[in-house]
Amino acid sequence: MSNSSAFRYIGATPVESLNLEVQHYEHIATGAVHYHLACDHDEKAFMVAVRTMPKDSTGVAHILEHTVLCGSEKYPVRDPFFMMTRRSLNTFMNAMTSSDWTAYPFASQNSKDFNNLLDVYLDAVFFSRLHPLDFAQEGHRLEFENPDDPQSPLVFKGVVYNEMKGAMSSPVSQLWQGVSSYLFPTTTYHYNSGGEPAEITRLSYDQLLKFYRSHYHPSNAVFMTFGNLDVAELQDKLEFQVLSRFERQNQSWSVPAERRYPAPVAIQEQYGVDGDDLSARTHHVVGWLLGFSTDLDAQLEAQLLSQVLLDNSASPLRKALEQTELGGSPSPLCGLEESNREMSFICGIEGSEPEHAAALEQLVLDTLGEVAKKGVDPSVVESALHQLELHQREIGGDHYPYGLQLIFNALPAATHYGDPVAMLNLEPALARLRAKASQPGFIQEAVTRLLLNNRHRVRYSLVPDSGLNAEAKRLEEQRLADIRASLSEEQLAEIRTQAEALQERQADHDDPGILPQVTLADVKPEIAYVHPTARNSDGLPVTDYVAGTNGIIYQQLMLDLPTLSAEEISWLPLFTNAWTEVGAGGNDYLDQQQKQTSLVGSLSTYSTIRSGVSNCEQLQGYLVMSGKALGSKAGDFSGLMQETWQTARFDENERLLDLLTHMKSRKESGVTGSGHSLAMAAAAASLNPAANISNALSGMPQLVALKQRLKAAQADDGASLSAALGAMYSKILKTPGEALLVHDDAHRLAHLQAVAGLWTPDSANTARPLQWQMQDAGSWWMVDSQVNFCAWALPTVTMDHPDAPALSVLGGVLRNGFLHTAIREKGGAYGAGATHDSSQACFKFYSYRDPRVEGTFDDFAASIDWVLEREEGDELVEQAILGLIGGMDRPGSPAGEAKQVFHMERGGRTRELRQQFRERLLVTRWSDVQRVADQYLRGQAGSKAVIAPRNSQAIAERIGLTAVDF
Repeated sequence: MSNSSAFRYIGATPVESLNLEVQHYEHIATGAVHYHLACDHDEKAFMVAVRTMPKDSTGVAHILEHTVLCGSEKYPVRDPFFMMTRRSLNTFMNAMTSSDWTAYPFASQNSKDFNNLLDVYLDAVFFSRLHPLDFAQEGHRLEFENPDDPQSPLVFKGVVYNEMKGAMSSPVSQLWQGVSSYLFPTTTYHYNSGGEPAEITRLSYDQLLKFYRSHYHPSNAVFMTFGNLDVAELQDKLEFQVLSRFERQNQSWSVPAERRYPAPVAIQEQYGVDGDDLSARTHHVVGWLLGFSTDLDAQLEAQLLSQVLLDNSASPLRKALEQTELGGSPSPLCGLEESNREMSFICGIEGSEPEHAAALEQLVLDTLGEVAKKGVDPSVVESALHQLELHQREIGGDHYPYGLQLIFNALPAATHYGDPVAMLNLEPALARLRAKASQPGFIQEAVTRLLLNNRHRVRYSLVPDSGLNAEAKRLEEQRLADIRASLSEEQLAEIRTQAEALQERQADHDDPGILPQVTLADVKPEIAYVHPTARNSDGLPVTDYVAGTNGIIYQQLMLDLPTLSAEEISWLPLFTNAWTEVGAGGNDYLDQQQKQTSLVGSLSTYSTIRSGVSNCEQLQGYLVMSGKALGSKAGDFSGLMQETWQTARFDENERLLDLLTHMKSRKESGVTGSGHSLAMAAAAASLNPAANISNALSGMPQLVALKQRLKAAQADDGASLSAALGAMYSKILKTPGEALLVHDDAHRLAHLQAVAGLWTPDSANTARPLQWQMQDAGSWWMVDSQVNFCAWALPTVTMDHPDAPALSVLGGVLRNGFLHTAIREKGGAYGAGATHDSSQACFKFYSYRDPRVEGTFDDFAASIDWVLEREEGDELVEQAILGLIGGMDRPGSPAGEAKQVFHMERGGRTRELRQQFRERLLVTRWSDVQRVADQYLRGQAGSKAVIAPRNSQAIAERIGLTAVDF
């Protein structure tokens, strides 16, 4: 082990359960800490985080996160972050603001790329330019509504301003912010670190600079790295590029202990809805402040208690919340929050009425009182411990890099001057917890001490208000009018001058050569491929993969969909959601839920419907039951999978009604978070059956169907659900068509034998093409949102067509070269882009959290003219290819990579086809990009769709779309 002379070596801790070693260093001069997670992973990860603890809701830390990435001392270009996203083979690049830290992470498998990104990130974080015009663009600014008319009204603009208008459109976001503000009445968590839109516009540029100078300092920084890195070389870079230019800062940024309430408090606040139907739209939650998250034993004890109370439908508190008639379903906030300095535990319901607040609180307290009095079965505690152990063992990486997952698990402890190593090396603490949990009365004492006798309790109700949005809009317009009235002619002229200066700055073309880059010469010519260990067709066909799963086994059972009517197909989302959530094997759903928790880490079902590789008119689908468990439980786990597949019960009407209620609530609350995806699905739906059925099963029409079916099921006490889902289940063969197994070598034989002993093949299992009639998709959906999500889809070709790679490159070229500047920087949307979807044979434009509609569609069209009129674009082509290759080569978890390859090949996306696509991609040129833009996009009408705020029918009519009030 070696380290730079500028760093002091503190110690190293092997973490056997994760197959890595955590090395701890401190920079001698500044006190900056560096934790390196040493292992043999090819994917290397880096993160620098600074403690940011705002004392208001102006979003200063969030706006700073954006503005920091807009140019630095060494890289004085306007947008080095986004420029690097297309000059890199990164597997992850981002920046993020939490409640008490701001982090700048990236990951790459390429050493040259890693060092390039390191240079840019270090300079951005510690030597940012923070240009006033970047603050105006990213944060907020005043402009005239009509830029050419200084007599027109003033409006607020800004990327973060519009981002937070979109984020805070969600009632769940308002609920979390509201209950947090009362759980933490005096510390930084009282405030919205992302920024409240009405407060963002009060932040000054000087306040931003002051916050940067005090917080962005190595003495307040935490460096974390992961992978097969030369630590001494890395630390020498840190010293040379950054740390040597700073002296130790004699200030400690920390969050004080929260002042405790002498008695519980009850709060009711409002959130805005449009329309007069306010029934079943109230949220009630009860929250407690617990101990310090840096106390690992206390944290694990609280996690265990949360698991025991809320893990599944048989858990006492979740059971009470699911079965109560006081609301529709448990709140999305249910659970333990351990990332803040002091932990909080929250539970509650959504879909309630304002008058049920006290009754909900009493239900929670009565349930906890029963647990404190009677305890729970020891098997429940054992199941919760099992879940904690499995979570500790699992190697992730499917959603973002595994190294960064571990880094973010450890970051809260480092932020609060705790021990981040202990947060990774959980085995000793889990052993201590297991010993404590084995003592009689452990759960009773924990419930009493942490919750029942804890007087820092908040009951928080969020109630719908049909007049709030209009009043908030009136107040903003009044404030803008007052601002205008207070400004001199000279100040009004300055607003116009700033807008012109910003436009000029956004139109500037920086020299990208100032930034480091990788090139196509750094790209591997071959696709990554995971070979199956074996395929066995004796008995049930089985494909198995041996991978480094760290003692966890994964199993999937599959069956081609039988012949189904369109009505039956529309029930698939609810059917697959319910299949593993109902009773089975003679058990009711409560006993089955507890049985699952004791044996598996997860068990779920989903359906996959895809078009043929070369024809979006031909559809095929199959069902997948997917689970994971510790390898030591291979036999019981496989038996549970068989039992669930063969003997599921769809006769528990009340349970089915609850599941539909929960599903509808989750889909509804997720609209503003995934509005761009919903808009793209709606836009593409009219183009072909593959896109149409995808929209019908996962887009806005599915949410409409869920609401209609819930209303019908409530009227007949769930009988319609039992009939429909039972009829579906009767069509499913009691033997799956094949199995996919992933395991490490130590557990392979036991896993294979367990599955082989349970199944015999069924010759009736044959793939059948799905019949699907095109359905109306809707083009303008009005929802509870303050911003828009726009999409435009045009028909193209499938993956095997020679033009598919060039169309994919075109998407990157339009995003990088035109749309980002036009729609995000100038238009103020949080995001925008274009992409080619070969699975649906269409090209899609989109915007995200967008204050505009007509201007955005104009920009979509203008981008086509731009690419056709531009004479040269080879550099843009190379950047787009690098981005596509980076996405294609992004590693997943060991199990995730095996599953991904298996399902791609099952759907006809073979290794050979994907290699052909890659080879065509690598030889794409500017002339190819212009040719496909001319052939597939120029002059084409395509199909448009928007997820929009309510009462926006007039805009829909102007652009020829039909508004639907959801």
